[in-house]
Amino acid sequence: MDTVTLPAYPRLSIDPLAIAESLRADIEASVAEAESQRRLPSGLREKLRQAGALRLFTPVELGGFELDLPTFLTVLEGFGRIDGSVAWNVWNGSLGFSAALLEPRGVELIWGNNSDPFIANSARVTGAAVPADGGFTLSGRWDIVSAVDASDWVALFGVVSEGDGPRFVAPGVPDVRVFYVRRDEIAVLDTWTVSGMRGTGSNTVIADGVFVDEALAPSPFGPSHIDRPLYRIPAFTLASCGCAAVVLGMAQASIDAVIALAATKATGNGQTLQQRSHAHVAVAEADAKIRSARLLLQETASDIMKAAHAGQVTENDRGAFRAAMSHSGRVSRDVVTAMYELGSSSSLYQGNRLERLFRDTHAAAQHALLQPGHLETAGRLMMGLDPGVFVF
Repeated sequence: MDTVTLPAYPRLSIDPLAIAESLRADIEASVAEAESQRRLPSGLREKLRQAGALRLFTPVELGGFELDLPTFLTVLEGFGRIDGSVAWNVWNGSLGFSAALLEPRGVELIWGNNSDPFIANSARVTGAAVPADGGFTLSGRWDIVSAVDASDWVALFGVVSEGDGPRFVAPGVPDVRVFYVRRDEIAVLDTWTVSGMRGTGSNTVIADGVFVDEALAPSPFGPSHIDRPLYRIPAFTLASCGCAAVVLGMAQASIDAVIALAATKATGNGQTLQQRSHAHVAVAEADAKIRSARLLLQETASDIMKAAHAGQVTENDRGAFRAAMSHSGRVSRDVVTAMYELGSSSSLYQGNRLERLFRDTHAAAQHALLQPGHLETAGRLMMGLDPGVFVF
């Protein structure tokens, strides 16, 4: 790391693969509060912080786990299998790789007094930044910013202005920056009144002339300041991938819920659901779909890590990964729907896990990062064309 003058935060002794399960009881106990408050409960936020859930992508110098991509996905899937909203907040707060994107002074501003900063984010480029002495003044509105009320910092995308229009860094390429602002510097509008993923607290953020230090306004496409495999992967790839693992975890949880229900669930012919052949077929088919989607996601993630170890991640590597993410979203939605149908009338009732999993998975799978359009990007690259999009 480039001359970072920070305390040497010690690494936690816990296995990161054990974090989700170690917090299962706390997460399950917080579900009702999260659904009612429509945000991550503050007590659970602190337990996540203490357990190291915010250190998954953080460099080892800052006490982080610096996980490889496949392991990161496995950790998030484990959280998703327990609760989708918590998993989503862990994903959105896992911006530890920012320490490789920022100049050393920016790292010090965020990590200097906090080994576990919770950094919410929005990649919507809806802000405008005007150059100012030593930095920028940022204004704009960003909707659906998950975990913003739980955050210490918020990373917001915007375009630097010049005159009456955007500033360009190359012909046709606007100067897009990610601006790191403290939570207390922005306003939050309570707009997250939704059917699913209620506990994510994905409210609206308003910035009105907020000063952002130059050290906290890097290009998301800039070079990494840490030359190690994880940080050779483009920042947008690191930031975007977790949602696929979360929905796979929720889909797996729906299979688990049906299996738990089946032994006592009566059906029309007097047999339990556990004894019915159509249930056997449905559960086995759902399991095969999830296993296949998981293997594809993990394989493409491993390919990216191999490329990063070799020194360069290609567009084709990233395109294949994005296709696997989209596939995970589609499969997860299909599996949860099938399990919801298999649960019959039991799935309708609040308090039944299938009811909430159905709502949460369909809400999560609506995310732009999981849409089928990303398959077009992968297909274009496979056929030797440009990706057709500015960032993916």
